[in-house]
Amino acid sequence: MNFTFTEDQLMFHDSVKSFLTNEVTPERIRELWESDTGRSSELWGQLAELGLTAMTVPEAFGGLGMNELDFVLLAEECGYTALPEALVETVMVAVPLISSLGDEQAEFKESWLSRIATGEARVAVGHPDNPLVPDAHVADLLLLANGDEVHALSQGQVQLTENPSVDPSRKLFTVEWTPSTETLISGAGIADGTAGKQLWQDALDRGALAVAAQQLGLARKMVDLSVDYTFERKQFGKPIGSFQAVKHLMSNVAVQIEFAKSPLYKAAYSVAYGLNSRAKDVSHARLVTTDAAMLGAKNGIQSHGAMGYTWEVDLQIFMKRAWALASSYGTQGFHKQRIKQFILADEAQLGAGSTFA
Repeated sequence: MNFTFTEDQLMFHDSVKSFLTNEVTPERIRELWESDTGRSSELWGQLAELGLTAMTVPEAFGGLGMNELDFVLLAEECGYTALPEALVETVMVAVPLISSLGDEQAEFKESWLSRIATGEARVAVGHPDNPLVPDAHVADLLLLANGDEVHALSQGQVQLTENPSVDPSRKLFTVEWTPSTETLISGAGIADGTAGKQLWQDALDRGALAVAAQQLGLARKMVDLSVDYTFERKQFGKPIGSFQAVKHLMSNVAVQIEFAKSPLYKAAYSVAYGLNSRAKDVSHARLVTTDAAMLGAKNGIQSHGAMGYTWEVDLQIFMKRAWALASSYGTQGFHKQRIKQFILADEAQLGAGSTFA
């Protein structure tokens, strides 16, 4: 069995990585913190020109028709650069949610998916497990939950209240709105009554996968920043990175990163191809990548010393993003509970024989 990414996937990853490294710099992120919306129409347009907003949009609606496995490496790089734009959630959550709507919503799907593919429309998703809605202030379409129902609203139909985040790049809002039959697009009264519930469950798995990919990228970035700093910072006439105790701090994170890669990529495969193990695989990836990011933040601060806490040091950009994402699309406790239910189930298929069957 071949578990590696294809040559096309790796080439696309390299080109996107190069773009993000050059365009999404810490300096640009800090500039966006001072802007009115914290978002850049120019940057969003560049992402659309690269075809990133169209990746998971079906070809019938002007997209590239790709899946989560094609995008997971790119989502990781979005985390590595702490991309402020909501590209990852758009591609991995919003677009699949709209695409999964029933045939009775064909006109709605045609209208919005084609505009998302070209970058003309932004979408914000208010999942039932997330009390605050990210990027609601710049969204042309808001997908919100009322119980198991899915509702679609415009900016004029909602009232937004911004909630400060530990991460200045993360724009979170409380959304006040009134459910109605006009805004209902899936759930009670449409198709079967479980349609909306399944849509939100799928969105949870995809959202948790999106968080996991970004957390892995953030962990890598914090290791790289810390290694660079400890190479330049000297004590007793030597770079502090040459001291064994400092090396151990970063090597411990590097080990967790390596062990987190396989669960992440397995989860992306499970979501892309609808495996029965999807929920367990996603929770596994979410747990190990978030653990790696949390340790990366902790050890990164320790490697920087008191400088690690300061506003001027770039490390704080990435550790704050990791902290902010840690409770998005399920807390660590929630995902541990899902793993527990799988492991302790009477019919649990455990061991190498089940894994590679």
